Amino acid sequence: MTTAQPTSRGDAERPVFLTAEWRLLAMLNYVVEPALLAPFVPAGTELDAWEDRTYLSLVGFRFLRTRVLGVPVPYHTDFDEVNLRFYVRRRAGGELRRGVVFVKEIVPRAAIAWVARKVYHENYVSLPMRHSARLPYSGRSGEVAYAWRLGERWHEITVDIAGEPALQPPDSEAGFITEHYWGYVRQPNGGTTEYRVEHPPWRVWHGVSAALTGDVLATYGERFAPVLGIQPHSAFVAEGSAVEVRMGQRIDR
Repeated sequence: MTTAQPTSRGDAERPVFLTAEWRLLAMLNYVVEPALLAPFVPAGTELDAWEDRTYLSLVGFRFLRTRVLGVPVPYHTDFDEVNLRFYVRRRAGGELRRGVVFVKEIVPRAAIAWVARKVYHENYVSLPMRHSARLPYSGRSGEVAYAWRLGERWHEITVDIAGEPALQPPDSEAGFITEHYWGYVRQPNGGTTEYRVEHPPWRVWHGVSAALTGDVLATYGERFAPVLGIQPHSAFVAEGSAVEVRMGQRIDR
């Protein structure tokens, strides 16, 4: 598996915790004030930005062929996920590590959400979910959508796409959004766990149009509802690929 960033020897030797395929990542991206995200920034990291813009992204994707420590978990290998995330960075020696922090993650499997909350302290919730995908072909447009049901109502993100996907320059907006190869998790004791995600650069469709429908306030609360209630600044669909997630480790506060 190739990666777009070098991996230090210590990180390369950490065991692989999870392997899977992440496919058809629909990404709605919002430009926000840094103060909105400051309370969620893990210790030892700082907010990352592209052209002085701070981004919050709502991302839906397919989690396929999932294995934990090399073992597939029955009935938990293929599922949807929708997460709300933002972007941070930290320097480790001479390396600039660009990473992702998750504000909230929605999955349809209660066991996945429970383990993620109890063991890794990630803010996972379990809700009924569904997805649909129609890729462009023969000059026709396509659409990728992910939905979750909260109460009696379905909520959905959709991205309309056209043409062929293409690799994006690392210094482009799409490159910035898709090419973060680290994850950071705040721990209850104030510390931070860092883990590496390995995958090749993804080909991307730029969204022709995009929408988030449903009760944003009920899903994401008063802090994020005003931002998510407006039209996103940009939208993409990334093809995705196989991924490897290495075991996390505590970093200095």
